[in-house]
Amino acid sequence: MNLYDDVIDVRDIIERIEELEELIEGEGCEEACNEYREELTLLSNIMEEMKGYGGDEQWRGDWYPSTLIRESYFTDYAEELVRDCYELTGLPDFVHIDWEATARDVQVDYTPIDVDGATYFYR
Repeated sequence: MNLYDDVIDVRDIIERIEELEELIEGEGCEEACNEYREELTLLSNIMEEMKGYGGDEQWRGDWYPSTLIRESYFTDYAEELVRDCYELTGLPDFVHIDWEATARDVQVDYTPIDVDGATYFYR
């Protein structure tokens, strides 16, 4: 899992939290534990901020969104979403879609979250 990817799967965050918890509780966790605890705190804070906003992923009694989309990638994401949901073939070559405006319109249904200094969106 990379917190700088264009799209983050929340299930990967959950998996990493559980892995870190096991590492910290395990034997022989000395110097590395400080790094593990810092990472665990960061990931736990992300999950806590999204807690209660619903979504498709259930974890520890709450529902979470399954996907985080990086702000710099949101226009590409919106284009992919529209192309997946609507048939755009057959449009003449002179028709141009303003994907940035489309992304702004789509983004109103998403909530921003800070992930280690970068803005991501979820719904």
